[in-house]
Amino acid sequence: MIKKTNDFLSGWIMTLIGSIFLIISFILPRLGYAKGIYFALVTLFICGLPLIYLSIHRLIYNKGINKISSALLISMAMIAAILIGDLFAAGEVAFIMEFGALLEDMTTRKARKGLNNLISLLPKMGRVIRNNQVIEIPYEEIITSDIVRVLPGERIPIDGVIIKGETSVDQSVITGESLPIDKETGDFVFSGTINQFGAIDLRATNVGNDSSIKKLILLVENAEKNQAPTQRIADKWASYLVPIALLIALLTYLFTMNITRAVTILVVFCPCALVLATPTAIMAAIGQATKQGVLIKSGAALETMSKVTTIAFDKTGTLTFGNLEVSHIIPLDKLYDKNKLLSLTASIEAFSTHPIAKAILNYAKSTSAKLMEIDSFNMISGKGVSANLGGVKYLVGNEQFLKEQGIFIEDEHIIDMLNKLKSQGNAIVLIADFEKILGIIALSDTIRPDSKSTISKLHKLGTKTILLTGDNQMTAEHISKNISISSVFSDLLPEEKVNEIEKIKTHSVVCMVGDGVNDAPALKTAHVGISMGAMGSDIAIEASDIALMNEDISKIAYLKWLSVATVKTIKSAITLSMVINFLAILLSVMGILNPTTGALVHNGGSCLVVLLAALLYDKKYVE
Repeated sequence: MIKKTNDFLSGWIMTLIGSIFLIISFILPRLGYAKGIYFALVTLFICGLPLIYLSIHRLIYNKGINKISSALLISMAMIAAILIGDLFAAGEVAFIMEFGALLEDMTTRKARKGLNNLISLLPKMGRVIRNNQVIEIPYEEIITSDIVRVLPGERIPIDGVIIKGETSVDQSVITGESLPIDKETGDFVFSGTINQFGAIDLRATNVGNDSSIKKLILLVENAEKNQAPTQRIADKWASYLVPIALLIALLTYLFTMNITRAVTILVVFCPCALVLATPTAIMAAIGQATKQGVLIKSGAALETMSKVTTIAFDKTGTLTFGNLEVSHIIPLDKLYDKNKLLSLTASIEAFSTHPIAKAILNYAKSTSAKLMEIDSFNMISGKGVSANLGGVKYLVGNEQFLKEQGIFIEDEHIIDMLNKLKSQGNAIVLIADFEKILGIIALSDTIRPDSKSTISKLHKLGTKTILLTGDNQMTAEHISKNISISSVFSDLLPEEKVNEIEKIKTHSVVCMVGDGVNDAPALKTAHVGISMGAMGSDIAIEASDIALMNEDISKIAYLKWLSVATVKTIKSAITLSMVINFLAILLSVMGILNPTTGALVHNGGSCLVVLLAALLYDKKYVE
C-alpha cells in the first residue's frame, strides 16, 4: 500500500500538480496574501513523501555506507528548511529532486527503447503440430523437436530448421540484412523474424531462453544490471559526501550563527549530479549500441573498451567470411579448358565430404557445369582422392599426394605459379591423371569488404591491430598485407592465442575479436572480448563481453568511438557537477545563496547532467 501510494505520488501527473501549488505559494505572498505560502505544503506532501520513503527504505535495506544516500541528504535539507520556516525552499527542493528523477527515468526509458523493441518481437503464441493436429500454444511451451507451422506474415516463434515449404524471411532484426532472404527445406530460421510468403513447417532446435531473440533480450537486460567501475566510485563518493556536508554545515553555523546558510549548504551539497552522471550515460550508450545491432553486456565492458590500445582479430569468420570460394581455374593441358577442368574435378569431388570439395562442387553448380558419372572413388584422408572415369584414373589433391602417386612437378613455371597462389593465401587443389598434371584449382577465403576500412579507422583512433590465426604464415601475411593490419601471429592453436593475449596484456589494454568455439578462451582472457555474429557460437558469445547481432566488422570501429564518447560524457558530467557543487557551497557559506536559490542551482546541475546523457543516445557516429 505504501509503495503504491509512493509510486502514484512520484509520477508525472502528481509532480506537475505539485509544481502548480509551488508556483501559487511563490506568487500569492508577493501579491499581499501571506498565507499563500502554505500552498507549498501540498507540494511537500506530493514530492516530499516519496523522497522520505526512499531515504528510509535505503537506510533499512542498503548495506554499509550505501545506507547514506543522496535522497537522505535532500530529505535532511528539506526538513531543515521547514524547521527554519522556509516552506517554499523546502517544497522547491522536494519538487526539483522529484523532477530530476523523472527526467532520469525518461532518459533511461529512451535508452531502453532498443530492448523494448526486441521484447515486442517475441510472439505470444505458436502453431504446433502434435498427434496430426495443429494447435496453438504459448510460445514458452514449445519444446525442442516440436514441428511448428508458420503462416505467411507471421513472426517465427523459435529457432528451427525448415522441413517443409519454401518462403522468404525478413531477418533484419537479427542480421541487419535489408532484403528478405530466400529459405527452403534444410535452411535455418531465427526466432523473431518474419515469414513473408509461403507457409513453412519447422523442426524446433532452440526454444525459450535458448532462442535467438530471447538471448539478445537477456544480453541487453544483463548489461543494465552490471555497473561500470566509474559508477561504483561515484556511488561511494556520494555516500562519503553526506557526513562531509553535515560537518561543513555545522562549522558554517558555528562560525556565522546563521542557520539559513547551514541549511543552504545541505541543499547544494547533495551529490545528485555526481551519482546520475555515469548510469545515465552508460544507459544511453547501451541504448544507442542496441539500435546499431551491438549488444554490450555491462557498463564495465563499455568503459574498458575506451581504454583499449590493442585489438586482436581472429581471421576466419572475422576479417574474412570464413567460406572458401574458387578463385582460380588454371588448365595445364591443351586438352582441357577451364570448363572441362572444373567439370572433371567437380564430378570427382561430388563424392567427398571435405570443405574444399564442397566449395568446388558449389562453384560448379553455380556455373551450371556438367557433372559426369564416375566408375569408382577412393579417398585418402588429408591428402586427396582418386577416381576412375571413362576408363582413366584421375588424382585430385595436394602436392604431397601427387608425389606419393608418382606425379612430380618439375616445371619451373608451374612451381612459380603455385608459390604465387600460396603467397596470396590460396588453398591449392591439383588435378592429374596417372601420367601428368592437368590443372590447378585455387580457393581463397574472401576478405570482408569493410575489413580494410575498419582497420584504417582503428589506426586513426590510435589503436594497434594484431592478427591471431591458426592459418599458415603465407595466408596470414597475405591477409594482413591486404588490410594493413599492424602485426601477424600465425599457425596458432587456441591455447597459443591465449598465450599471445597474456603477453599483450602486460603492456596494453587488449580487446579480442572472434567468432568460433576456438576463440572462446582468448575472448575470455582479453580485457574485452567481442564475438562476431550474436547468432554464432554460443560458447563464443558466453565468453565475450560484447556481441554483434550481425557480422558487420565496421561496428568494431563504431564501438571504440562510442566507448570513448561515453567516457568523455561521464567525465564532463562529473567535472561539471563538482564545479557547480563547489561554487554553490562557496556562495552558500558567503550567504549569497539561500535555500531557494541554492535548490535551483543544485538541481539545475542534476538536470544538465541528465541532458548530457540524453544527447549521447542520439549522438551521431563520426567516422
